[in-house]
Amino acid sequence: MANTAQARKRARQAVKQRAHNASLRSTLRTAIKKIIKAVEAGDKGAAQAAYSENVSVIDRIADKNIIHKNKAARHKSRLNASIKAMA
Repeated sequence: MANTAQARKRARQAVKQRAHNASLRSTLRTAIKKIIKAVEAGDKGAAQAAYSENVSVIDRIADKNIIHKNKAARHKSRLNASIKAMA
């Protein structure tokens, strides 16, 4: 338990920040799922559109250090490869 006023405040701020980070992480997962769903549907045009819309979301969340920039790059690379592999 926090004993000083400063520690109590930091504990309050940590709870608020954690909720905000969780929201951003959820947004990231939703963006990735939209692309995967479009790929699984088999429509290459829709998949490319979903990819181009959601790449900025992935980059934005990586810029805020919610995920590491290499993880964002890995997601983008694998999603793009799955789109290119479509017939």
